Amino acid sequence: MSETRQKGVNRQQIADRVALEFQDGWIVNLGVGIPTMCSNTDIGDRDITYHSENGVIGYGGVAPAGEEDLNLVNAGGQNVTLKPGAAVVHHADSFGIIRGGHIDATVMGAYQVSMRGDFANWKLAGQKGGGIGGAMDLAACAKRVFIILEHVTRKGEPRLVEACDLPVTARGVVTLVATNYGLFEPTGEGFLLREIAPGLTVEEIRASTGGTLTVAPNLGPMRMAG
Repeated sequence: MSETRQKGVNRQQIADRVALEFQDGWIVNLGVGIPTMCSNTDIGDRDITYHSENGVIGYGGVAPAGEEDLNLVNAGGQNVTLKPGAAVVHHADSFGIIRGGHIDATVMGAYQVSMRGDFANWKLAGQKGGGIGGAMDLAACAKRVFIILEHVTRKGEPRLVEACDLPVTARGVVTLVATNYGLFEPTGEGFLLREIAPGLTVEEIRASTGGTLTVAPNLGPMRMAG
């Protein structure tokens, strides 16, 4: 991994920052990868119902070693715990919740996000096969779309770009983007840097960001859980 890619906060801290956006009573869908880490974040007494595309509604964090139930997995295939009142439903019913507009926020990973709020998360250049899956349903129907990703690729190329050059999952839907470099808002004309990760400067972030980067007047440090 390049030195540039290692800067800023770690993956769990990125997930923690997004989880701080969740409000009491929300139903939150967590996608594969870093997003699943949000369920491990301590967000106090807020009551969040975590939704997994495969039909687990109201799960908790990743199950401790030795306490796994092999029948209970999240979207990433990790064994999870159930909170009181949780339910395991048919895949079709899970998508009924999504398509019915009942998801307050979805958290997904991505390969690219554009400054207009488009994102690409299902196919890389030259990749054969594969499909878009439930990402398009979530992007179209969730009330908010939060994207988590590392700021640059293994080659040091920006993932926040002026325009996506990979197959787009959805256009103009991204609410917030959290990376190891900070918290960003796509504005249509660029990326608004709202919070900055420790150890980084605005100029370093600008050099690693495609498109236009603007800085919020009230720019502050990246908030952490706990």
